[in-house]
Amino acid sequence: MQPAPGFFRRLAAVFYDLLLLVAVFFVATALLLPLNSGEAFTPRQPFYPIYLLTVSFLFYGWFWTHGGQTLGLKAWKMRVLTLDQKPINWTQAFIRYVAAWVSWTMLGLGFIWILFDKNRRGWHDHLSRTAVFFDAQKK
Repeated sequence: MQPAPGFFRRLAAVFYDLLLLVAVFFVATALLLPLNSGEAFTPRQPFYPIYLLTVSFLFYGWFWTHGGQTLGLKAWKMRVLTLDQKPINWTQAFIRYVAAWVSWTMLGLGFIWILFDKNRRGWHDHLSRTAVFFDAQKK
């Protein structure tokens, strides 16, 4: 059995996805600005960060549940699947997303865990019962 993708490969995929997510945020904000009279959102408007978190979850959730690959995962030839290598469902995607946020807010410890885990799984992988696999070569 081939070992799971390592920490640095997965971090590179996260970086790729972040670039695309920023572009998605620009579009999502442009769609919302007319509802705010074209004005910038202020810290006293808690709806906006919640909106962006929802957009972010829908972005990752859609890709994870429809093929298991974001742009970053596809570029680095990886795929998010269940432990028995089947597509994940929306519940697993939600748990994975929330756990990933917790991992980042804990100074990235949930991601750094990949370096020490024998199966190269982070906290978000364990909690959602998912894993990142190398993408099988399709012929």
